[in-house]
Amino acid sequence: MAIKLVSVSPAQDELIDKAIALGDRYTKTLGLLTPPAYRKAAEDGGLLAAVEADEVLGYALFGLPKRSARIRLAHLCVAEEQRGRGIARRLVEGIKERYPQRLGIKAKCRRDYNLSGMWRSLGFVPDGEVRGRGRDGEILDGWWLDLGHPDLFTEMESDALLVVTVDYGVFADLRGLADTADAEESRALEAGWMADLVELAYTPQLGHEIRDLSDTAERQHQRAALTGLRKLSPDLAAVDERSRELLQAATQALPDLTVDAALRFRLRYVAETSCAGLQVLATRDPLLSRMADVAWGVARVRVVSPSTVTLHVDELRQAQVYRPADLMGTEFRSGEVAPGAEDELVAFFHQSGGDDGSAFADRLRSLNGGSVAWRRELLRDGQGRPVALYAWALDGRTLVVPVLRTAGHPLEQTLARQLLFLIKRLGRDCGAEIIRISDPHPSEAARSAAGDDGFFEHDGRLVALLVNVCGAAAEVEAVAGGLARELTVDTTALRAGMPAEVAAVVERAWWPAKVIDSKLPSFLVPIKPRWSTELFNVPAMLIPRSDVLGISREHVYYRSSGRRGESVPARLLWYVSEGNSPGEGQMVVGSSRLDEVLVDTPDTLFSKFEHLGVYGRTEVQEAADASGRAMALRFSDTEIFPKPVTLRRLTSLAKELGLPLSLISLSKISNELFQAVYQEGHRTT
Repeated sequence: MAIKLVSVSPAQDELIDKAIALGDRYTKTLGLLTPPAYRKAAEDGGLLAAVEADEVLGYALFGLPKRSARIRLAHLCVAEEQRGRGIARRLVEGIKERYPQRLGIKAKCRRDYNLSGMWRSLGFVPDGEVRGRGRDGEILDGWWLDLGHPDLFTEMESDALLVVTVDYGVFADLRGLADTADAEESRALEAGWMADLVELAYTPQLGHEIRDLSDTAERQHQRAALTGLRKLSPDLAAVDERSRELLQAATQALPDLTVDAALRFRLRYVAETSCAGLQVLATRDPLLSRMADVAWGVARVRVVSPSTVTLHVDELRQAQVYRPADLMGTEFRSGEVAPGAEDELVAFFHQSGGDDGSAFADRLRSLNGGSVAWRRELLRDGQGRPVALYAWALDGRTLVVPVLRTAGHPLEQTLARQLLFLIKRLGRDCGAEIIRISDPHPSEAARSAAGDDGFFEHDGRLVALLVNVCGAAAEVEAVAGGLARELTVDTTALRAGMPAEVAAVVERAWWPAKVIDSKLPSFLVPIKPRWSTELFNVPAMLIPRSDVLGISREHVYYRSSGRRGESVPARLLWYVSEGNSPGEGQMVVGSSRLDEVLVDTPDTLFSKFEHLGVYGRTEVQEAADASGRAMALRFSDTEIFPKPVTLRRLTSLAKELGLPLSLISLSKISNELFQAVYQEGHRTT
C-alpha cells in the first residue's frame, strides 16, 4: 500500500499513540517527550504522520508559534527499518505544503549525531549554534529551511557597483582567526576604496563548510562574521539541477577530474551563485579556477580571483549588464506588431504616469493605419516573450520614434544600446538628419544609454543629430550647425587639428560623421573571412543572421601582440584578406571606432573581453605569438559598406593619393585614404 501523509487530529487517538510509541523507541536521540505534548501538537495542527496500512512509519512534530512566522520542528522521526524510502523528505514537504505562508522551518540537532548530511539533503542550511541544556553541554546546530518568501533584506537592492559571492577559502582569508597564506589578495576586496564598489555575498554552501569546522572557537567566530555579508537563498531544486548540469559538463571538458565530494562542493558554489541571479564568484581555489570555462558556459558565472575583482570591477559589472556576444547567432526574432495584439504587450513593458495600461495600448493602436506609415517592431526572445518594442516613421528629414521600450530581461541594457544604434542606422538609411524619440516614457535602460549616443533633451523629448558627412571639421560643423539652428539649440564649434579624444566624442554623438582633419588616426586591419563572417556576417553565413541584432555595437578582435603604432581612440577599416573560395575576399568591408588596445596573456584577455566577442579561449590562445601574449582590439559602431571596396580599387585610391599601402598586417593609414575608401564604400552610383 502507498504511504500517505495524515495531519493527525486530536480525535485520532490510535495514530497519536502509535506516534508516541515510535518516538519512545528513540528517546536517546530525540529526548523524552511526554504524551500530552503529542496531543497538544495535534490540537495545534503540528503532528504529521506518514502512514502505511494503518501503521505510523514516521512523524514530524512541530510548533506553529503565534508570535513568529517560523515553524519550529521538534521531532523528525522515521522508524529505522523504514529509512531509505524518502519518508523524512515527504514529511518535510508535507509541512511546507500545509503551511506555505510561514517563512521557514527551524530545527536544532546535536553536532555529535553527525546528521548534517541528512539535514542538507532535505534542503536545510546551517543557522547558528547553541549549547545544549544537558549535563554534557553538547553543542546543538541550528538548521533552517527557507520557504522562499522575500524579506526586507533579501529584497534590498545593493548600493555597490557589483555583488560578488565568495567561497570558503576567500571567506576564511577575510574572517578567519588564523592568518592564511596569501590572504592579502582576498583582503583587498575589503579595502577602503572598494567599499562603494563591491558587496560580498555568501550562499548556503559556505554555511555548510563553516558548520563542518571542528574547532569550536573558529566555527563560532566565523558564523558570527557571516552577518557582514549578504545572505543568498537560491531555490534548492534549481540548484540541484544546475549542479548536475555543471558536473556533467565538467567531466566531459576535463576527463581527468576526480568526481568526489570536494568537486561537488565546489560546483555547488557555482550553481548557487547562478541560481541566486549573480554572475561573479571570487575564489583562490585552483580546481574551481580550472573549471572557469565550464562555469561560464553552463551557469553564466565568472569564476575569478579576488585580484581580478579588485582590478576589473568596472569591467565585471559591464560584462553583467552589457553582453553583445549573447546576441550573436541569437534566438531573438523581430517582426511587426500584428493588429489586435496591442493589449498583450501592456504586461511586458513599463508604463508610468498617465501612460497606464489602457492608454499605452490605445497609443499603440493609434500607430496602426492612418495617414502616417508607422512601423511597429516587436522583438521576442527564444521563448517568445516580448523583450523590446519600438515604432518609427519618417517625417520629412526627421525619424520620429513614438515608442521605445525594453522589458525586464538579463540583456535589457545590451538590447537598449543595440536598438539605439539600430535606430540611427535606420535614420541614415532613410535619409533622415534628426532623430526624435517622442515616447513620453521610454525605458530607463534606453534613456540612460541615449546620453552616451549624443541624444539630448529638447522640448521634453530625446533628440539626436545625424551628420552624414565624412570630411573636414568645417564641413561637419556646417551641416551640424544647420540642423542645430532648426532646433534652436547650440552646437559644438569644431576646428581642424582637434585632439583625437574630442573628435571621437563628436563622431559618436553625430554618427556617422567623420572629422578627417582631426588628430584621430586611422588604421587598416586585415581579417580572415572566418572572423569577418562571425563578427560582421561578411562574407555572409549560409544561414543568415537576424538583421536586427546581427552586428553588435561592440566587439573585440584578437591578433598577435606586435605593436604597430596603434593608439586609442582611432578609426578602423576592415580588410578581408582572403576568400573562402578563389575570386572572393580581398576587399574592405566596413569601418569601426577603436576604443581600446590591450596586450596581455590570452587568459587575461579572454577573461576581460569574453562578453564582447565570438572567440573562445582556444582561439585567443592561437592568436598569441612566441612571447605568449596577444593583442585585443575593442571596437564599436561598425558600419558595413553597401559596396565593398575591392583590393584593385583600394590600391588605385592609394596610388591616386600618392600614399603607401601595406596589407600584410595592421597598419596606420592616412585620414585622406580613410576618407577616400569610406566614401567609395558608400558610393551609390
